[in-house]
Amino acid sequence: MIVWGKNVFNELDKSKIKKIYLSKNFHNEEIFKIIKNNKLKYIITDIKIMDKMAKNHQGIIVDIYDYEYGSLDDIRNDKLVLILDHLEDPHNFGAIIRTCEAKGVKNIIIPKDRSVAVNETVMKTSCGALNHVNIIMVNNLVQIINTLKKIGFFIYAADMDGENYLDISYSDKICLVIGSEGFGLSKLVKQNSDVIIKIPMKGKVNSLNASVAAGILLFRIGEKIGV
Repeated sequence: MIVWGKNVFNELDKSKIKKIYLSKNFHNEEIFKIIKNNKLKYIITDIKIMDKMAKNHQGIIVDIYDYEYGSLDDIRNDKLVLILDHLEDPHNFGAIIRTCEAKGVKNIIIPKDRSVAVNETVMKTSCGALNHVNIIMVNNLVQIINTLKKIGFFIYAADMDGENYLDISYSDKICLVIGSEGFGLSKLVKQNSDVIIKIPMKGKVNSLNASVAAGILLFRIGEKIGV
């Protein structure tokens, strides 16, 4: 997997770097110092070759190891966990990861099929937050929801026909579910959720961007339960 740009490099876990491509005219003393101190492999590369590899790379492209997904064992002590129900847009995913990191949410669960995975765009959009948030990929969301219930989580899923999220008395251990951009919650996920909640809308647009909705709900619910 390749990522690029100075800020992305600075935020990366340096142990995940395989090699670095630098343009002939690249000058950044701090980055060269990091490369030297971490004994990272770098290659001086023609700018035309780099332009074919990535756009707006700022003279630095980094080849990193593929992302290592977490497991359900990571969430047992959490108070707030997020499930993304077949989210498809990597920019939304990256933005949600940033929001989770800002709010202190440590784990996000995604399905294996018909869903965005951790890729270059997600990593770049998350602006380093991916180093502090664990992504768990699972085969079946409904099975995971029922597993979470068994270990004390209540499942709150966001949908337009739910209850006002401001009027809810939330449990101590919460799993919030955000649906996909185009289709919302899948039928079985909705049926297996404990409470359906909504963000009341006053305008003519009947829904919010998934990352915006996730941000509103995570911060409100987090405040309610002390996260």
